Amino acid sequence: MNFIVSPLFPKVISKYELQYWIKSCEVLIIIENCLLSEIKGVLLLKSVFIYLKPYKLQSLVAFSLMLVELSVELLLPLFLGLMINQGVMGQDINNIIMWGSIMIGLAFISLIAGVLNSFFSSHVSFAFGYDIRQKLFEKIQAFSFANLNQYPTSGLVTRFTNDIRQIQNTIFMALRIMAKAPLTVIGGVIMAFIVNARLAVVFLITVPLLVFFLLWVLKIASKLFSNVQGKVDDVNRVMQENLAGMRLIKAFTRRDYEEERFTEANTGLADITRKTFRFIEASMPVLLFVMNMSIIFIIWFGNTQSISGQANVGEVVTIVNYALRVAMAISMFSFIIMALSRTKASAHRVDEVLSLDVNLLDNPDANQEMAVSEGKVEYKHVSFQYPGADNSTLKNISFTVNDGEKLAVIGATGSGKTSMFQLMPRLYDLNGGEILVDDQPITSYSFDQIRGSIGYVPQSPLLFTGTITDNIAWGKKGATTEDVIQAAKDAQIHDTIMDLPNQYETKVGQKGVNLSGGQKQRISIARALIRQPKILMLDDSTSSLDLATESQLLHALEKYNCTLFIITQKVSTASSADRILLLDEGEILSIGTHDELLKTSMLYQTIVESQFGKEYADVK
Repeated sequence: MNFIVSPLFPKVISKYELQYWIKSCEVLIIIENCLLSEIKGVLLLKSVFIYLKPYKLQSLVAFSLMLVELSVELLLPLFLGLMINQGVMGQDINNIIMWGSIMIGLAFISLIAGVLNSFFSSHVSFAFGYDIRQKLFEKIQAFSFANLNQYPTSGLVTRFTNDIRQIQNTIFMALRIMAKAPLTVIGGVIMAFIVNARLAVVFLITVPLLVFFLLWVLKIASKLFSNVQGKVDDVNRVMQENLAGMRLIKAFTRRDYEEERFTEANTGLADITRKTFRFIEASMPVLLFVMNMSIIFIIWFGNTQSISGQANVGEVVTIVNYALRVAMAISMFSFIIMALSRTKASAHRVDEVLSLDVNLLDNPDANQEMAVSEGKVEYKHVSFQYPGADNSTLKNISFTVNDGEKLAVIGATGSGKTSMFQLMPRLYDLNGGEILVDDQPITSYSFDQIRGSIGYVPQSPLLFTGTITDNIAWGKKGATTEDVIQAAKDAQIHDTIMDLPNQYETKVGQKGVNLSGGQKQRISIARALIRQPKILMLDDSTSSLDLATESQLLHALEKYNCTLFIITQKVSTASSADRILLLDEGEILSIGTHDELLKTSMLYQTIVESQFGKEYADVK
């Protein structure tokens, strides 16, 4: 039985040639499924690629325009063969002009489709990048301290920059040329079989061989690029630490040591990157060799078929054109594999953050209207252990501070003072016991209410890039200039600011590098005071202040209607508090006034003696 295969190349072929054509379709379906499975492996990271959903229409338009380009590319060799057969071989100038005009028109259509495709692809990729950066930032803002401890700062910065940029680029390339390459291979092979199944049979051997080889390369490359991104994290970490500690590095003359650290991290990145790209690039010669051998075979076999009358010149030229296009498309596969491998690694790293369960959530049953009105605080048998730690940091802590009282906390380094402070605004959750504010458990308040009632000044003051006004006003939404100035006066920093060239509009460098330690501490205190908190927590925030300035600050705080907690190592500061709490290895040793502790606590007597001398302790 005979069949008509192509209306453009009208001829009768045997059932054996039809079997070749059917077999090729089966192989191409297998290849397509393999390629799609790898792409799905990337797209299954739903928490990342779900942000493409709002841009389905634009993506569909871009993909459709790409199909227009692809269709033109697949039709041009066919029309070229027709022009050769009907025009050149028949010496018919009219056919040459007709087919040439059709080809020029199609090329113009392809150009317009390509320009529009680039526009829509760019829009989708950049809009996706904007959305996912926004979501990633919101996710990190919701992290608890325990969540943040799971990732170094450099690792999160890399995810915001390199990883998302890599995903963006791949989305653009996917809509522009990445999907086009495998479709060109599939379409080119199908068109070649339509033109002449005998000449195209070589594709049944070469294309599956190359595709399965490329899938193996993709599998290895994905692991290698994951290692590359990890090394990028290491380089970023060293750079951040180096820039943040530049003054200390110079003071300790540790430049050589830091250069060695950076060289080690940089060399590690260079080595793994070199290894990865060498592996990827090594696939290119294999691809080109196999495809060039295929083209040589087609030309040789086509010549044989042409001489025997089983093929014409137009068919041979057409199939050689399809072979060249398939070869060019397959040569793009190394680039596609590299992009997919990097994207798979990057998408996994971003997905890892987006999918992470936040282990400290706002209580859904919290009364959103309930606010702290007085500031009374009670710790009842509080215990706390950091995630992953072997020992408890706080053990059975119990005490009460009435509203308006001042409590000083003294203890050795590592005794749990800062940890005790961080529990009140729920930066961590308790492992046992409870904390009451105004006789209500802190979990009954929303995050906004409990944290909005607390003015917290951390042990290491952190200032943001901007003006001094910006940094103080940051503590309160809608703060006025008068609020800023009053808070600065109470924090004993106003006069210092007025002596600066631009006064309150003086620019603060990154982390306050152009200010002294005492200046940074006082600006941080002003930032807490501007919100008029019901509870003020100073975590060793006056350590860089001289005694006179500290005394003026404590005196200014008396007019604030708030409960004051202050961690300090200065007996002079602690003695001005209503009570002093001695903390050691996570347990309360004693609590009382300055005079009471001098009589009852050997540890407090030792501390006083170390700062004022034995005579002072004995007198008291």
